[in-house]
Amino acid sequence: MANTPQARKRIRRNERRAEINGARMSRIRTFLKKVESAIEGGDKETAQTALRAAQPELARGVARGVLHKNTASRKMSRLSKRVAAL
Repeated sequence: MANTPQARKRIRRNERRAEINGARMSRIRTFLKKVESAIEGGDKETAQTALRAAQPELARGVARGVLHKNTASRKMSRLSKRVAAL
């Protein structure tokens, strides 16, 4: 257990940050699932719209530090490729 005031504060702060970051990741995953479902449905127009909405969400995740930039780049690349193939 934390003994110093600083360590106690860090524990409280880490819990708050984990909750916020979890919500951010959940939001990003939701946007990605919308693209995935449109691809599965074979609807190119909806997939393109969902992809355009997902791009800034991924970029925001990188800026906020919940995603590594290469991870976001890889996800965007793979989704773009699948949408283009429709």
